[in-house]
Amino acid sequence: MDLEYKLRELKNEYVRIQGDLEKLESTGNSTSKMDERLAQIETEIAETKKEVREQSNK
Repeated sequence: MDLEYKLRELKNEYVRIQGDLEKLESTGNSTSKMDERLAQIETEIAETKKEVREQSNK
């Protein structure tokens, strides 16, 4: 998969989950699983950005 595409997809998923998380918080529901997924996506975004930088330095 193209790294730029993967990065866009991760960012889109992050934004979508943030919106869902806000809705859940406003209704008083548990958000722990979504919080964990956001943290996981943040890590994936950081790793993908690193790969993009390494690829562009070649």
